[in-house]
Amino acid sequence: MAHDILYQRFLSHGPAVRIRRTSDAGVAPVTAVLEVDRRAGTPREKEGGTPPALMRCEGATEAEVVALLEPTARDDRMIAQLMREKQLR
Repeated sequence: MAHDILYQRFLSHGPAVRIRRTSDAGVAPVTAVLEVDRRAGTPREKEGGTPPALMRCEGATEAEVVALLEPTARDDRMIAQLMREKQLR
């Protein structure tokens, strides 16, 4: 499986918010997840692994899945709410 990062930003307290493609390159529809990597920027980041998905979507193109997930990825309050709902906080 491909794990290409389509979007990434860092929260003020360190974790990375990412939109990551989970479908193979060139495969349609494109599947992607919104995730928060709390290990970003720490020594544990090198251990690898995949954070749990906060949201998942499919679209015809990478641009379409980014357009669907990016508004939530940019909203700190939505990220905090999703993390609480998934019991990741």
